Amino acid sequence: MPPTRRYSAMDLARATGVHRNTVLLYEQWGFLPAIPRAANGYRQYTASHLEQMRLARIALPGPYPGGGQPVQALVKAAARGDYAEARRQTQRYAANVRREARQALAALRELEAWARQPPAGAAGCVHRRVAAGRVGCSLDALRTWERNGLARIGKDRRGYCQYDGATISRLKIIRALRTAGYSIAAILRMLGEYDTGNRQRLRSVINTPAPDADILYVTDYWLTTLAEHRRRARRIRQQLERLASPGR
Repeated sequence: MPPTRRYSAMDLARATGVHRNTVLLYEQWGFLPAIPRAANGYRQYTASHLEQMRLARIALPGPYPGGGQPVQALVKAAARGDYAEARRQTQRYAANVRREARQALAALRELEAWARQPPAGAAGCVHRRVAAGRVGCSLDALRTWERNGLARIGKDRRGYCQYDGATISRLKIIRALRTAGYSIAAILRMLGEYDTGNRQRLRSVINTPAPDADILYVTDYWLTTLAEHRRRARRIRQQLERLASPGR
């Protein structure tokens, strides 16, 4: 690619698979370096702008495990030509992904250990507030899980919800999985498998959305999402090296 070649916003849009307005927004938000202008006022993008646009398209699509601040920061640092800072922010992003992956796998190990144990007994029923304390979650969280069918709660003679040992054990697993990033839909899908007695493939089920699902979120297949972000971090590093290479 000749270093003297100039590109239009439409050229960058076509090369990176976005609308022309996205290119202009990235310029406005600081994700692209300053754009020189021709005598007629038209923007004149260079090969460096094209490579920076490619970096932005690799890095910016969210959501981001652990938050998007380092991702946006690394793209802006590269746009300024501060590749040392861009690499540092890439390391932060990759560390966030690794941390989320460790938490997700730890929750799955906890799930599988729970699934291997005999069901807890029903002794020692307690009401919702006590149950929330034992589970380590809020009352609102308990109500949300119940409304979504994650747990079936008995009631006493006065109509108050009662939580037995088996239910509290189940709710602790739900809390661990939610804290680790799994969606309610994924957990519900897995618990359905558990309740039918199929307990050997829970890890696979929680990461495999139903083929007829109307709406999908990244947390419906969280392990796959985290693996994709690990690959994305590698691609970001490679693209930064292209940008920082001599003659670029």
